[in-house]
Amino acid sequence: MNEWILFTIGIFIGSLSGVLTMALLSARRCSNMESEIQDLRTQRKLLKDELLKGQSKPKPRNRRIATHKKKHNVRSR
Repeated sequence: MNEWILFTIGIFIGSLSGVLTMALLSARRCSNMESEIQDLRTQRKLLKDELLKGQSKPKPRNRRIATHKKKHNVRSR
């Protein structure tokens, strides 16, 4: 009878420590994944801002007045 009580207590303590260990390992893994997700979100935002910044249309150029044509069309006598 005494062996059954010790066996039951051993099983109970073993399962409790196993569940506790699995919970600690899972919490650490979850923390690592959350930090990785945050890093990727930051990187995505920076890349998106850079992409949108480069898509702006260039400023149209001012037309130059063709003054050189007038000079060449004058006939010299």
